[in-house]
Amino acid sequence: MPTRLSRYSAEETAQRGDALYEREIRQQVEPAYRGKVVAIDIDSGTYVVADNALTASERLLAQNPDAEIWCVRVGSRVLHRIGRHA
Repeated sequence: MPTRLSRYSAEETAQRGDALYEREIRQQVEPAYRGKVVAIDIDSGTYVVADNALTASERLLAQNPDAEIWCVRVGSRVLHRIGRHA
């Protein structure tokens, strides 16, 4: 699969994705999907919920191959954690 180049900087992607999540998506997915990952197309606002970022992204790309994707874990401020956590 060829590498896709983003139309936006990492900062702009994050800002747009977080704003869409807070404004339009959060109330639809919390608390029913807590711990799941939401992949958001920051251009259209469409999103997909799945168990992990890869699956969510693949499903969103199947719907729209040109999607600019931002992922958010429902109910958490972080998508991934590294190391052991108590």
